[in-house]
Amino acid sequence: MAGDYPHTIGWIGAGRMGSALIKRVLANGCDVTVYNRTRAKAEALVEFGAKVVDRPADLADRDIVFTTVAGPKDVIEVTLGENGVFSRDDICPRIIVDSTTINPEASVMLREGAAARGAAVVAVPVSGNAKVVRSGRLTAVASGPVEAYEEVLPYLDMYGEKVTYVGSGDEARLVKICHNLLLGVVTQTMSEITILAEAGGVSRADFLEFLNDSVMGSTFSRYKTPAFVNLTWKPTFTWHLLRKDFELGLEQGRELNVPLPTSAIAHQIVVEGISRGWGDEDFAALLELQAAASGRTLEPENVEIDDGLSG
Repeated sequence: MAGDYPHTIGWIGAGRMGSALIKRVLANGCDVTVYNRTRAKAEALVEFGAKVVDRPADLADRDIVFTTVAGPKDVIEVTLGENGVFSRDDICPRIIVDSTTINPEASVMLREGAAARGAAVVAVPVSGNAKVVRSGRLTAVASGPVEAYEEVLPYLDMYGEKVTYVGSGDEARLVKICHNLLLGVVTQTMSEITILAEAGGVSRADFLEFLNDSVMGSTFSRYKTPAFVNLTWKPTFTWHLLRKDFELGLEQGRELNVPLPTSAIAHQIVVEGISRGWGDEDFAALLELQAAASGRTLEPENVEIDDGLSG
């Protein structure tokens, strides 16, 4: 199988999402070497076939390097920093595939730094989390030089269900920001209508069962239903991360002269939740904030719920 995928792969970032993606690539017989700031997380992938290095610079001899890190400072550090993949004079990767949601300034810095070394950057944000990856239903959006995109596409196809190419520049990053604005607005709206139904005597489980089976239901609403019903806020995407993406989106709205009034309101609600100490919880706890605003105290309903990703 390895012969079908001839590139050597480097991967920076072995957190929840990175690890899930790395396992899918390894399962296809690819040659993958991993760096993670906390080495133990990278070492957990050795049993699946990964090799581990101590510095991003140790991945400079890889053909393609994927980055799944937290934010713009991390991306710049692991690529253009003192020990980054571009720090060696003798060699560097030909393509960087970056899945981080970053601001335009950091994206330009990364692209220009890579170009100075003769390398290309393909931006590939994704929609989903580690469980979505494991279910095979992850979707991705990509942009960058078309030749580089076509070269990395066989590996992107391993991610899950669908990859959409949207342009030769940074278009994919804007698409992901738009996606996450919708993520926050939809979750706030789901919270409002769920609390309204419960206030009128309808259990959350019953209301969301109806919603999910209606034309208004979605993969997302079904996936978040167990958390809404049983009040489990183990983080898949935190309030802090959602706030960052709202602020990136609102900045883009100002620059492009697109008013975003609904997103602006949802952003302020997220800021309030963080001020109440929920920043490290899953953002679906917007339900709790809506309940508090409605003078209600929620209790888990302890109902077994299918999240739609287990099949």
